[in-house]
Amino acid sequence: MANMYKSLKVESKTDNLRLIENAIDEVTGKIGITQDNYGKIMVATLEAVNNAIKHGNKEIAEKLVDVVIEFTDNELKITVTDQGEGFDPEQIPDPTLPANIEALSGRGVFLMTKLSDEISFNEKGNMVTMTFKEVTA
Repeated sequence: MANMYKSLKVESKTDNLRLIENAIDEVTGKIGITQDNYGKIMVATLEAVNNAIKHGNKEIAEKLVDVVIEFTDNELKITVTDQGEGFDPEQIPDPTLPANIEALSGRGVFLMTKLSDEISFNEKGNMVTMTFKEVTA
């Protein structure tokens, strides 16, 4: 399968999550990924974009969320960047610890980490790259 590259910039409105959903559908449809991988990729990406809209850009519509989807060598890389202040991923509470079970914060990043094969944040903390390996059957 040839390489694929798709880039979108969306305003920080939760309605725009469906544009991201459509982009994922389009790319995953073209490259023919497994159903199991589709679920992981969709949930992790929507979580990342939702975090960027809500926490990064504080739902200020004029602030954009940049989503880049790249497919190379049976790896799908998704990078989500917001125009916010950034955050320190090390400071997020572990949602699996009993003390944090009721807390809502930290679940998104935890999910993204569990669902992707690799995850990295830039130094500022306003960009995340998730890698999904062996995505096609």
